Amino acid sequence: MLMRTDPFRELDRLAQQLTGATGTWSRPSAMPMDAYREGEEYVIAFDLPGVDKDALDIDVERNMLTVKAERRPVTKADDVQMELSERPLGVFSRQLVLADTLDTERITADYEAGVLTLRIPIAERAKPRKIAIGTNSDHKQISG
Repeated sequence: MLMRTDPFRELDRLAQQLTGATGTWSRPSAMPMDAYREGEEYVIAFDLPGVDKDALDIDVERNMLTVKAERRPVTKADDVQMELSERPLGVFSRQLVLADTLDTERITADYEAGVLTLRIPIAERAKPRKIAIGTNSDHKQISG
């Protein structure tokens, strides 16, 4: 139902984890996700713990779905001395090419407990349907 747009994205994600690099708007980090079909809709779940709902941006243009998020540092008092900082900060993004069989006009989004869940209905034209079989008499020709 969807296609990865960048085959080297996973290598970039691993390199960022090893170097501790944070994502920027021009070079965002990848965000982990699950994608599966559930009944008559396609579900995509993105892990975004610590991201404020207002820092999420979801766009769809034709069949290209883009999800961006920014995890900002938590404001600390002046007398706080950081001992350890492992939680990645910065910009995260994911682009997915959606199949023509999905109804991109009716995408819904929910954000709960750090998980962004998108639900995309399967388009009516993509659902199986029965085709009636006619006879030759059903196809009359007009002669003139």
